[in-house]
Amino acid sequence: MSTGSILRSAFTTKLYVTVLVAIVLGAALGFAAPGVGASLQPVGTGFIALIQMLIAPVVFCTIVTGIASAGELASVGRVGVKALVYFEVLTTIALIIGLIVMDLLRPGDGIHADPATLKLSGSAQQYVQTGESQHWYDFLIDVIPKTVVSAFTEGNVLQVLLISILFAIALKGLGERGAPLLRGIERVGEATFGIVRLVMYLAPLGAFGAMAYTTGKFGAATLASLGGVVLLFWATGILFCLLVFGAVARLCGIRILKLYRYFKDELLITLGTANYEVVMPQLMKKLENLGCPKRIVGLVVPSGYAFNGDGVCLYLGFASLYIAQAFDVHLSLWQQIALLAVFMITSKGSAGVAGAGFVILAATLSTTGVVPVAGIMLVLGVDRFLSTMRGLVSLCGQLLGSIVVSRWEGVLDLARARAVLDRKTPATEPANPVAV
Repeated sequence: MSTGSILRSAFTTKLYVTVLVAIVLGAALGFAAPGVGASLQPVGTGFIALIQMLIAPVVFCTIVTGIASAGELASVGRVGVKALVYFEVLTTIALIIGLIVMDLLRPGDGIHADPATLKLSGSAQQYVQTGESQHWYDFLIDVIPKTVVSAFTEGNVLQVLLISILFAIALKGLGERGAPLLRGIERVGEATFGIVRLVMYLAPLGAFGAMAYTTGKFGAATLASLGGVVLLFWATGILFCLLVFGAVARLCGIRILKLYRYFKDELLITLGTANYEVVMPQLMKKLENLGCPKRIVGLVVPSGYAFNGDGVCLYLGFASLYIAQAFDVHLSLWQQIALLAVFMITSKGSAGVAGAGFVILAATLSTTGVVPVAGIMLVLGVDRFLSTMRGLVSLCGQLLGSIVVSRWEGVLDLARARAVLDRKTPATEPANPVAV
């Protein structure tokens, strides 16, 4: 087979190749013709909306069938607690690393910004207003939907998660009488994943539009002024994914680079769209295929989209100290520890909030009063580029969440996971059942 035919075959049959080409072409268009690139925003947001409309039914069907067909209900609570412990430990580490990197390298020194010259406007003002209205306990109250239907229409993952767990417990209590309904939900789930497969054909187009918009609207001029900050954050994020997540993966008995290779489609789609929620459906399927029980994947992945803030917390530690350094505000060790403690609380309210990282940053700076909140204007221009790495880091944390909890529970099919990662088992085969 000639080189040309091999490339054509890869382009038409390998999603990651098509998405990668689309990202490069989108970036090139955005830099070459910024106006045209910026006008393609609906292409990217349209693809994201198509996937997001399917997240609620995917979560509901997966959790209900997973829990209702599982063993003891006590295991559900145990899995939930272990998932929260994992997410909390990793997000805390991300916050600490962000602060340490900024303390050592201090990229904000020498800017000498004057808070009086910075005025909040546009989206920055909206972020601050949203942040000031947020409380640490909001995410607890927001778990409860106004109605059963509103949880699905508003797309709040936490609310769908609550309804799904309650429905699954009630369905399990019906015993044999609930079996026909359970089989019906399983069929609905299969049909929903069929829609996901159809929509994913548009992933290259969505990545192209999103990347063209990003580089067209925020491209050359912005990167020239704050390129060093973006590069430092990206380098920190990449090292975090390789070293911290690499150590976690090694504890689970797998190699992190092989895991990233297995999820390359999802990583590239997140890179192109700066949104890691859009890969939730296929992420769950591939984790099951990797050897994680369906009941664990169905609970850990949706809860992770609410509580897994690795990328956001890395960004918070990074951005808060960058703004302080730019304003020549010296933060003592104890002040940084206090800031870290506040971030650990406020970051829990990020579920379902647009521009979560920016909102939490604005809310925390407003409440502490140590660093001027107007400083968010210093990073607003490159936030789109920073949010891409935020999404990638959070996605990598999601990849490991179900694996860690499955290993912790002693139900991870490690032999199958290694076979899939070593390409000895086709990645498209459904996962073998795992006894639970």
